[in-house]
Amino acid sequence: MGDPHRFKLPRPMFGRPNCNFSFSGLKTAVREQFLKIKAGQHSSEDISDLCASFQTSVVVTVADRCRKALDVFLHRHNDGKSLVIAGGVASNQRLRKVLEAVAIERGISLIAPPPVLCTDNGAMIAWAGLERLKMGLTDDLNFAPRPRWPLDPGSSSVSGAG
Repeated sequence: MGDPHRFKLPRPMFGRPNCNFSFSGLKTAVREQFLKIKAGQHSSEDISDLCASFQTSVVVTVADRCRKALDVFLHRHNDGKSLVIAGGVASNQRLRKVLEAVAIERGISLIAPPPVLCTDNGAMIAWAGLERLKMGLTDDLNFAPRPRWPLDPGSSSVSGAG
């Protein structure tokens, strides 16, 4: 299982007033901790503790960011009824449990597919592309990428991003 409190890892953007989301610094912090324990004699317990600490940091961060996003959404759309989680991350039981509690706090339900159907988003996108290709549907790739897509349709940029 691992001790989720052994390693103190960052919780990026926790408590911020906006809906921005990032894991900046978390990967580096995990790497640094791993190198410290790898440099000496490390045990499977060390690795389990680091993994549990990482999971805790991710779950706490995602829950915080979802709370904020739900607050904004429900303020704009007070008839909102659901929080949906999908993709590979939706198979994580701890995250599902915490997001179910977040949804209940906000008076809505959590919708999540059964874990067996929670596959990696990249695989789902590739499969969708394959199916389109089989039907002869192609795109000319003539588009302008937008690395910072605004969450507000009336906005031309994301304020406070970074």
